[in-house]
Formats: sequence, C-alpha cells, structure tokens
Amino acid sequence: MNPSDKFLHALKTVPLVAILRGLQPAEAVPMGQALVSAGWTMIEVPLNSPQPLDSIAALARAFPQALVGAGTVLTPADVRHVQAAGGQLIVSPNFNAAVVHEAVRLGMVCLPGVMTASEAFAALEAGAHGLKLFPGEMITPAVVKALRAVLPAGTVVLPVGGVNPGNMGAYLAAGADGFGMGSALFKPGMGVEEVAGNAARLVAALR
Repeated sequence: MNPSDKFLHALKTVPLVAILRGLQPAEAVPMGQALVSAGWTMIEVPLNSPQPLDSIAALARAFPQALVGAGTVLTPADVRHVQAAGGQLIVSPNFNAAVVHEAVRLGMVCLPGVMTASEAFAALEAGAHGLKLFPGEMITPAVVKALRAVLPAGTVVLPVGGVNPGNMGAYLAAGADGFGMGSALFKPGMGVEEVAGNAARLVAALR
C-alpha cells in the first residue's frame, strides 16, 4: 500500500496516531510490535527524541504495513531526512507551507498542526492530507464542531493534546476523525507491557 492508502486504511480501522516522544532506538521494534498487535498502524517518532531517524528506520523496516514517520517536523530538510530513513508520515505542531509542499512532493502523508480556521484552510490549500488540531487542551469539542461546520466535507481532523478515554467520546461526537495519542499511551521509561495495555485501552475507548 502507498502512504495515502495506509492512511485511509488506518482511519477506517484504528484512527489513532501513536506519538512516541522520547523513544530510544533499542525500544522501537518491541514498542512497535505492541502497537501493531493492538491494531495501531500510524506511528510517529518526534524528531526531538533520541536518534529519532534510527527509530523511524527500524519501525519502517519491521512494520511495512504501518504508516511510520516523524512528529515535530519543522523544516523541508527534516522532511527529506525522514523520507531517507524510510518514513512516510510527516506531523508538525504548526503549519509551514514549505514543509507540507515537500512532504506532498515526496509522496508522504502530511498532518500539520493548526488551531484556527485560517490555518486550517491554508494547510488544506497547501495539500495537507489531514489536520492535527493542536494543542487539544485549547480546542474543546465545541471548537471541533464549529470548525467541522465550515471545513470542506471529508476533511480529516485529529485532535492532539489532552485527549484521554474520558473525553474521546465528546470529541468524536463533535466530528473528530481520530486522535494523536502521546502521554496517555507512551512516556519514556514505560515498559512494553504497560504500553501494550494502554494501546488496548485506548482502542476500546475509541470503539
């Protein structure tokens, strides 16, 4: 499957992006196995993690069926480094048109971070495959509903930040398509079994 097909498949099955901030390269494959076993197929390693490109390369090799890539991607050069490592997913905390254009040029799935309608429309015009609504702590379900009312039909919106099993339902009811999950799933120092348990609980909450 190409990256876009992997993205669409994930949205239909488990529309959750695993954010493995602080992942060590040696943990990458065991953590990836825990996630894939629980049905997760979107995995991002933020570039402010230790040796992130090594982790991305290991995950991409071990799980070709998954959409693996990077978070905290801030420059077009970052995009090229991620692609060279085998990554196919570009996630950013902000919207930078140059980053989106480079990801699209290289055939990667791009999810820039937006908070306002102006940013959302600019990101879509640049070619973004979906919108990371960030920080989620500032974007309540009511805001998601308001954005959904004006965004083009079919726009993928994924709140990130402060999402947990207790508020997932309200976001989904407001029109969210899925979520990026960070500390509710993985924190540095967690063991594989703990992450596997978190992954299963988050999928159950999504259902």
